[in-house]
Amino acid sequence: MPGFELIDRKELNAINKIFKKKDLFYNGKRVAKFEKKFSDYIGTKYAVAVSSGTAAIKTALISIGVKPGDEIITQSFTFIATVEAIMDIGAKPIIVNIDETLNMCPIELEKKITPKTKAIIPVHMLGVSTEVEKILKIAKENKIYVIDDNCEALGAKWGKKKLGYHADACTWSFDNGKTITTGEGGMITTNNKKIYELCKEYKDHGHQNNPRFPRGLDTHRIYGFNYRITEIQAALGLVQLSKLDTIVKNNKRNYRIIENHLKNLKKIKLRKIPKKCSPLHDCLIFKVPNKSLALNFSNQLKKKNIITKNLPSAINWHFAKHWDHIFSKFGLSKKKLAKKFKKSSEILEKCIAIPISSKKQTRTSKQVAYKIFNVAKALNLK
Repeated sequence: MPGFELIDRKELNAINKIFKKKDLFYNGKRVAKFEKKFSDYIGTKYAVAVSSGTAAIKTALISIGVKPGDEIITQSFTFIATVEAIMDIGAKPIIVNIDETLNMCPIELEKKITPKTKAIIPVHMLGVSTEVEKILKIAKENKIYVIDDNCEALGAKWGKKKLGYHADACTWSFDNGKTITTGEGGMITTNNKKIYELCKEYKDHGHQNNPRFPRGLDTHRIYGFNYRITEIQAALGLVQLSKLDTIVKNNKRNYRIIENHLKNLKKIKLRKIPKKCSPLHDCLIFKVPNKSLALNFSNQLKKKNIITKNLPSAINWHFAKHWDHIFSKFGLSKKKLAKKFKKSSEILEKCIAIPISSKKQTRTSKQVAYKIFNVAKALNLK
């Protein structure tokens, strides 16, 4: 679970310092320090702080030259913001089904590429990576950009590097439900200097922040928008970033406790995790034999004060099948969407996502594990 669980006086003290010094300006030293610390953590050359994860996706797409009519491929299981960012530019979202990782299916991805495809947005959902190397290989062969949506997997790894490092650019979110939080906020990381500079300019009305001129006479080369963050958000981010390793460590410990209680149940199948992925362990996802069992399981968990995460509790906002208000523009009705994403439905509607608390102690996590195990037994899922 996210960093809001670990908010304490350190965050409060960081904000109080800003008020005491009265330095509330938007592009101050804390923002720059947060960007530098974050890029160091991920291992990239550059980072650009923005106002949200959605703004990060849109800004990254702008930086690679996405224009109205371009096609951007992403996956059916994602938060709706991924598609909103594509739509806001006037580009066309092309949605592919997921596989057993609950992320983008590389086989279907390859079939969806056309001459209009400008970029791929793989989404590392709920702490687990996509098949990174397969997707990068497809992108390289077709000379297409990869913009990672890693808003839900900060702290995960692919091999020895942080997840998100390998893409042309990677986007991150710091809202109240993410691994670390600044209330609202986001980040773009990249090793590409051109992408970095264009992101920096676009999020600040096109300002190049040319050191030869005062801001009022600053130079520009593109139009932009206001996606800046404040010194307050950056101050929170710096404190939260210092707690990230603890969050990742605690998540893993509490995840393993629940996993150990469920992994031997024959009628429950744990989410597939790619071999090179070291997950964030943000939540534990398992699949039961059918949809009605999944709904019953979820209802029984609610009675024991265990709330599910995204699956099934918030699936409407995390599954493209339900977004007829977006895709009606492309002639896709609810019925057509159900048919188009049947493969994804067959996986997602049987899944249950258990949020993992970073704050809970071992004893409390064991209690949660016992409750889930007992529900499984009662439903004959032994």
